[in-house]
Amino acid sequence: MSEITTYDVPGLPVTGLYHQVSVATGSRLVSLAGQVSQDADGTPVGVGDLAAQIEQCYANVATALAGAGGSIEDVVDLTAYVVDWSADKVPALVEGMARGAARVGTTHTPPATLIGVASLFTPEQLVELKVTAVLA
Repeated sequence: MSEITTYDVPGLPVTGLYHQVSVATGSRLVSLAGQVSQDADGTPVGVGDLAAQIEQCYANVATALAGAGGSIEDVVDLTAYVVDWSADKVPALVEGMARGAARVGTTHTPPATLIGVASLFTPEQLVELKVTAVLA
């Protein structure tokens, strides 16, 4: 596992959902394709349920990182693309993140960015997670 230090700095808000800064040391940079809410067969999971889709995305990220010899703890940056984003989706977003983190067994909160988009690859997809990791 790489060494990753996440922290917040004075002058920036503390969100509790993620940290503002991530510093990583390691020897391999891993960039994953955006992970959506599909199982190994490509079957959509959680159609119409943002929280369920985020949970599945976390599981897919963990699976992809394991395939590269890492884990969710190696993530240094996370970007979430959410279809038709609005503030009323915050509870589902937070629930999905909590369920996803619990499912993969992490409390790691790397810097994160949320980008609202009009649509993703298929109409069933409500969220896509893009991560970068550093492995030792």
